[in-house]
Amino acid sequence: MTAAAEIEPGLYDIPAELYHSDPVPGGSLSASGAKILADCPARYGYLLDHPQPFKPEFEFGTAAHTVVLGDGPELVVVDEEKWNTNAAKAKVKAIRDAGGIPLKQADYQRICDMAEVLAADPEASEILTPGSGLAEQSIFWPDGPIWWRSRFDWLRPDLIADYKTTQSVHPDKLSKTVHELGYHIQEHIYRRGAVELGLIPDGASFKFLFQEKQPPYLVQVAELDPVARYAGLRLTHLAVGRYLYGRETGHWPAYSETSTVIGLPPYIERQYA
Repeated sequence: MTAAAEIEPGLYDIPAELYHSDPVPGGSLSASGAKILADCPARYGYLLDHPQPFKPEFEFGTAAHTVVLGDGPELVVVDEEKWNTNAAKAKVKAIRDAGGIPLKQADYQRICDMAEVLAADPEASEILTPGSGLAEQSIFWPDGPIWWRSRFDWLRPDLIADYKTTQSVHPDKLSKTVHELGYHIQEHIYRRGAVELGLIPDGASFKFLFQEKQPPYLVQVAELDPVARYAGLRLTHLAVGRYLYGRETGHWPAYSETSTVIGLPPYIERQYA
């Protein structure tokens, strides 16, 4: 892929920067965009003209992906106790400007420790067996009047795997995380694209590899249940409808455009029922 005009449906081994720049002429929709649209079109419309600024807090997760998957930006340890000196700031900026990720020694060691724990997990290590799949692959495909794009952490002929760092792998916490971060929407879109392009068979597994960011770096391999998957499908359809409407009209509505009545959360209302 060298120019936007050359885009064709398929699998591409391209840098993350090119993927996130959206090389599709006229623009494409990603899982991240669909999550925002399913929540509030006005937020999506705002981001079209105001891209999210760089957030250093995202670097840890990206660095963890690089170590675990063996593909990603260069990780550079900045051996400075404090990063608020002019010298340290200059080093950090130079690394970021070159496309790398600056890390403190303690954070780099923590990521290496996480990768070691993940590799010791029988199910996770089997999924990520070297040579069994491809890391950081991008796909682009048309769906009626729109184009989609997705980027896989790990793609095998028989499954898709997505690595997520998280605060807790307790099942109840993971259920909440999936809902709040829209992982069920992501799963539907990724699976749909891979099936559409013939990369996996219909019904192939989608495995989430969750890992805590604090010792002992607990790991949980998980799949979504049928209800969560159905919710992902429904919310994706909702996002597509809102995307088409906004693109055609230039209007991206907020949660409500008229006055509304606000009640109490259901768990509070039950106390007064």
